[in-house]
Parts: sequence; C-alpha cells; structure tokens
Amino acid sequence: MTLILGMVLDAIFGEPKWLWSRFPHPAVLMGRLIGACDLRFNAGADRKAKGVAVLAGLVLGAGLLGLVLQAIPGRIIDILVVAVLLAQKSLADHVRAVADALRLSLGDGKRAVAMIVGRDTRDMDKPAVARSAIESAAENLSDGVIAPAFWFLIGGLPGLLIYKIVNTADSMIGYRTPRHADFGWAAARFDDLLNLIPARLTALMIWAVTTRPDPRDILQEAPLHRSPNAGWPEAAMAHGLDIALSGPRSYDGQIKDYPFVNASGKHALTPADIDAAVAVLWKTWGLMLVIAVIAAL
Repeated sequence: MTLILGMVLDAIFGEPKWLWSRFPHPAVLMGRLIGACDLRFNAGADRKAKGVAVLAGLVLGAGLLGLVLQAIPGRIIDILVVAVLLAQKSLADHVRAVADALRLSLGDGKRAVAMIVGRDTRDMDKPAVARSAIESAAENLSDGVIAPAFWFLIGGLPGLLIYKIVNTADSMIGYRTPRHADFGWAAARFDDLLNLIPARLTALMIWAVTTRPDPRDILQEAPLHRSPNAGWPEAAMAHGLDIALSGPRSYDGQIKDYPFVNASGKHALTPADIDAAVAVLWKTWGLMLVIAVIAAL
C-alpha cells in the first residue's frame, strides 16, 4: 500500500516548486554530499580504492537512514519518501515541454531538450530534438520510476535510498573521464548492477503497453547499446513506437557515430512522436501501479 500511495502522490503533485524552492530536494542533498566526497577524496594515489570506500560509506549511510525512517510508527514518512524519490510526473512534464517548445520553434525545442540531455544541442534539427527527448524519456523511466519502485518492493526504504544514492553518484562521478575513471568506477559498476533487472523489466513493460513488437528485435538490439542497461528501454520504445532512436550525436563538440536503434523505423520525428512517448510513460506507470497492487495483495 505504501508504494501505491507514493506513486499516486507523485503522479498528482510531482515536484511542486513552492516546496522545493524553499527547501533542498533530497536528491539535491545527495548530490551535495557526493560532490563534497569528490572534492575531498578524489585526489592523489589509489583513487579507485578511495572511490570504493566512499561508495561503501554512501550505501551504508543510505541504508541506515532508510532503517531509521522505516522504524518511525505509521506509514506517512514511508509514503512521502517514496513520493518524493519517484519522478514520474516531473519526467512526463519535462518531456512534454520539449514537444510544446518544438511546436513553437526549433530554438525553443533545443533550449527545452537541453534541460534533460547531456549532449550538444546547438546543431540539432527538429527530428534530433524529438529523438533526444524520447531517448531521455525511455532511459529515465527506468532510472527514475521503475527502478526506485522495484528496489522499494525488494528492500523497503533502505533499498530505495540505496538505489537513489548510487544512481545519483553514477550520474555525477560515474564517467570515464581522466578525473573520474578511477574514483567513479565503483559507482558506475554498482549502478549497472542495481539497474540490471529494472532496465529489462522496463523494456518488458514498454513492450506490453505498446504494439508488442517482435521481442527478438529488442533482444538483438538492446545489448548493442553503449550502456549495459539503457539500451533495453530505449530499444523497447523504438520498436514499440516504430521509430528510429540513438544514432550519431555530439558530446563536447565531438561527433559520436552511434548506430540507430530500429534503423528501419521512422526517422523524421515530430512533436507528435514525443507525445506518443509521453503516453507510453503513463501507460507503463499504470502497469507498474497494477504490479504494486498485486504485490500489496
């Protein structure tokens, strides 16, 4: 019942500006803690060992905090924590905002999509903007909704908080850059492990709520993705909507010649295709809610 109520609260209220403009969001606090650890410990020799130790400390702290919160009588704290740490409404709103902006102009669309992706947006055309928004929708559906819900079902608040701190650490230090290749190695690998099942579950759920394409196509293309997990929801979204995703893109001024996922699908994507992806987000959320109800029973 806790997960059900948390999911519904998140779907209704999302991340209200009146609240988080006055108080730091828990994800922001996690980010500050990780940033402080990065500044303090990511220096000198043995950076990989230091990164492992920092991640172990973060995981232990998150787990203990979850146990403390979970021990508070009643369910209100549990429900509020779940609602705050899920990101269904905010994800759907941010992705829909790209479609609305792209209908106004290409420039508006590029500014909107720059808020949710890390790639270069300056030279994007309209299909590239739409493709970027849909890819972000698919990946963040797994990271921001299905995976947190999954780990709450498995481990309660400790499981949810451990997942969120690891996922946040991966997003901040889990990059193969000279500064973070060693220090962020543990965060990246542990995040891959924690997302192993949820990413594939997300793909299965997207498959179930779309056109139910040939699953062999998803099984064939998902492992080819540069990420061991993001390829699963992305391939499911591409085949479920019969659109081409991924493909070449630019990071820090350098073109990455990634192959298209579902290359035979529609390439000339429009705001309507973003709207279709947002609909998939909500259908998948609904299926997750059904799973939560079954688990509660």
